[in-house]
Formats: sequence, structure tokens, C-alpha cells
Amino acid sequence: MIYNDSETHANIHSIESFGTVDGPGIRYVIFMQGCPLKCKYCHNRDTWALNSGNIEELDHLISEIKKYIPYITPYGGGVTVSGGEPLLQAKFVSNLFKKLREEKIHTALDTAGSLKIDKTIEELLSYTDLVLLDIKHINEEKCKNLTGMSNKNTLDFAKYLSNNNIPMWIRQVIVPGITDDENDLLKLKSFISSLKTVEKLEFLAYHDMGKFKWEKLGFKYPLEGVPVATQKDIERAYKIVGKIG
Repeated sequence: MIYNDSETHANIHSIESFGTVDGPGIRYVIFMQGCPLKCKYCHNRDTWALNSGNIEELDHLISEIKKYIPYITPYGGGVTVSGGEPLLQAKFVSNLFKKLREEKIHTALDTAGSLKIDKTIEELLSYTDLVLLDIKHINEEKCKNLTGMSNKNTLDFAKYLSNNNIPMWIRQVIVPGITDDENDLLKLKSFISSLKTVEKLEFLAYHDMGKFKWEKLGFKYPLEGVPVATQKDIERAYKIVGKIG
């Protein structure tokens, strides 16, 4: 299901014009509004609502991106569309990426792959240079508990990328006591080894810096009391799974 089928307008949460952690090089990062997942550790709780955000027009956004070409392209950077969940507005992102490809600007899609692939998403992926795929949890039941949804679409998404020779970076947030079980990490290792186009694996340390957003919106933070992940937690995960990229 695509939430917003507009080809020329999108609900956008925010924009970061000088991103350095959402793909290679310096990135112009667009955070889309709306997300079907309900991740307990989400640090952007304000991106969930589908009918919120700022309406942005495609050609205006392209003109804004072009202003940053001298900063992003010489250093191997480009444009990353993140969220929220950008697949909810796949038609718009597809048209955006198509125009960026015409300008020879590298595109990256930061997604949890939580929607079932359809023709619109297939078209979007045909214009995507790199996918940053967030596997929330390799265990389906634990994923449901953590995010409110199964991981089936995510894993199918990864297989589609592999089968269609689309480069991907696999990402997972290490949450102590929730996503760091050794057996789960070994299962993740096995799954990654079955994919042909994984260029990099990134373990991201859980933090609670977004807790204030939950409270500001009047919600109780679900992971109250869960410790933040340390560097040792991240190193342990890499030791179990191995490093890629």
C-alpha cells in the first residue's frame, strides 16, 4: 500500500543539507513524513503521523538540491531519502530519483523495506543507486514486539535487492537485551551471507536522545530503563557477525 500516490508533491518532515552518516560522502538528506512501523526505540517519533509534515513540490526540491552539488558530488556524496518510511511516498521519490539520475547525482534510499514490493516500488528501485536497509530484528516474533510488524517484507526486500543486483548496506540498531542475542546475531549473519549485493554492514548504537519527543507528544517512552549501547556492545556484535565494508 502506497500512502501518498502524488508524483509531484510529498509530505516531508525535514531536510539536512550536510549529512555525513546516511550513505557515502556528504549527503543532502530528505526525511519523509509517515511510517507504518512503531519502533519502540524510534528517535523521530514525530515522523509517524501520515498527514503531517510540510508539503514540498518536486521541481522546487530539485532546484534546492542543485545548489548543493558543488559540496556533495566532488566527495562521492549525493542525495539520501530517509524517513519516516520513504516507500509510503514511492511515486514521488521515484520521480525525484529519476531526475537526480539525469543530473548524475548519486541516490540512496534509507528504508526498513516494510511494505510489500509492487510496481511503484520496483520503478523506484530501478533509479536507486544504493539502499540503506534497516533490518529491525531478524527474529520475526521479536520484530513484531519491537516494531509492531513482521520482518517478512523486510527480508523479502533484501532478497529482491540481491536478485536484482542493487547495492545495499545492511543496518541494525543494537539495543541491549533486545537485538543483541547471540543466536539472533548468528541468524542475521547467515541471512546476510545469502545475499549477493551487501557492500557494508553497520551496527548502530541504541540511544535514548529522542525520548523527549515521545514525552512532548504526550506518550510514554517504551524503553524506559533500557541502557544505551556502548562501544563494547557494538564491537561484540561485529565479532559475532563479522565486518563487511
